[in-house]
Amino acid sequence: MLLKRVIPCLDVADGRVVKGTRFVDLRDEGDPAELAARYAAEGADEIVFLDITAAPQGRATLLETVERTARQSFVPLTVGGGVRSPMEMRAVLRAGADKVAINTAAIEDPTLISRCARVFGAQCVVVAIDARRVSGSADGSSEASPAWEVVARGGRQGTGLDALEWAARGQEFGVGEILLNSMDADGTRAGYDVEMTAAVRRVVDVPVVASGGAGRLSDFAAAVAAGADAVLAASVFHFGLLRISEVKAALAAAGHTVR
Repeated sequence: MLLKRVIPCLDVADGRVVKGTRFVDLRDEGDPAELAARYAAEGADEIVFLDITAAPQGRATLLETVERTARQSFVPLTVGGGVRSPMEMRAVLRAGADKVAINTAAIEDPTLISRCARVFGAQCVVVAIDARRVSGSADGSSEASPAWEVVARGGRQGTGLDALEWAARGQEFGVGEILLNSMDADGTRAGYDVEMTAAVRRVVDVPVVASGGAGRLSDFAAAVAAGADAVLAASVFHFGLLRISEVKAALAAAGHTVR
């Protein structure tokens, strides 16, 4: 049985950690290397570093910032944003990442997943999926079947791709893990989209990281109960609303085995 992981997320813009709601109204939360060091000391199982302006700006990942962060984290580091080729993935790994998340570039060319997995191993390749609900209400009041659309370029561009179909295709192309983020819940602290998490869990066998919406301790256990192998959060940790040790204790109390 895989132990459940608790993962703080660093959304990075222009070298600084930022956080907003649904990728807008961003506010500065500090230096990524300093926050990574703090979270590692507090017991984070991994850290995710997302260069959220790389794809919209059409540039590569900020490698110098990744290097500084990797030197301070001392836990596995996943880096995403701006990787468009195996060569660029190699550069990010050399900068200190243990895994690399790809999003927009994989949507444009799904073979990027298999090409990177072939060179570096599937365990290094994460597909990040930002998705928004397009049918079926979260509270079950709508009779329409739930569906979610994949969005690209930092949440700025709809793709028409069904999130479940895209997750399944990612597995076919050799992805090692899926980072699943709810655009509707992102930054709201209203709870994960557990329905989406459960739906993706049913179509893939690879680990799924739930992201977007964590606000209360019970939210983390709900995401794991829905099938998440790991739970990712940002604002509740940045703002000091919850501590990593509290989340792990809550997961353990709910019967989930944590690291």
